[in-house]
Amino acid sequence: MIRRTVVLFLAALLPLSAGAGQAQATGYRYWSFWERDGRAWTYATQGPSLVRPSDGAVQGFRFSVSEDSADAAKPRGTTDFAAICAGTPPRDGAKRVALVIDFGTPADAPSGETPPAGRTACAQVSPDATTAEALAAVAKPLRYDTDALLCAIAGYPEKGCGEQVSADRTSAPAEREQRSEPAGDGPSLGLVAGIAVVVCLGAAAIRQVRRRG
Repeated sequence: MIRRTVVLFLAALLPLSAGAGQAQATGYRYWSFWERDGRAWTYATQGPSLVRPSDGAVQGFRFSVSEDSADAAKPRGTTDFAAICAGTPPRDGAKRVALVIDFGTPADAPSGETPPAGRTACAQVSPDATTAEALAAVAKPLRYDTDALLCAIAGYPEKGCGEQVSADRTSAPAEREQRSEPAGDGPSLGLVAGIAVVVCLGAAAIRQVRRRG
């Protein structure tokens, strides 16, 4: 009987322990690079300094906190090439690349910084230009780290580059507009209280069983 009580007690603790592990995950704050494939965004498999888009391409950048490429938030806003490049007529010896630049949400911004409003731009560059060159033509200053990772577009953010941060996974990656409370480094007060209650109940149950025995 005592053994059965102990087993039930441990079983009661498992959901609480699982909740503690799922309540917090680790992400990275960075600019993700996207290519427009028909009507959908596709996470780029190469960096912007390697991709050479064709004339009429639509490419995007999104600043956010995400765990990996599968979790990364997609750029928001206008994605139509004709609309973005309407004011930039074609020119011989040049190509036009439509760029969607999404600076993300306040929740994803580094401490003390506010993301600018998202914008689009039509870069008219040489036919062999890379996406990085197209971006530099319309959204300076750009900032890179020593490993050629894109750190800032149009000067945002002012500091930091792909740093590891605590990510709140209770909201969808693309909709972190508001966070009711900051992510902590340990279990919540409610979790600690819940475990304490279970411990007390388990101890009381064991004592009662021993008295009956």
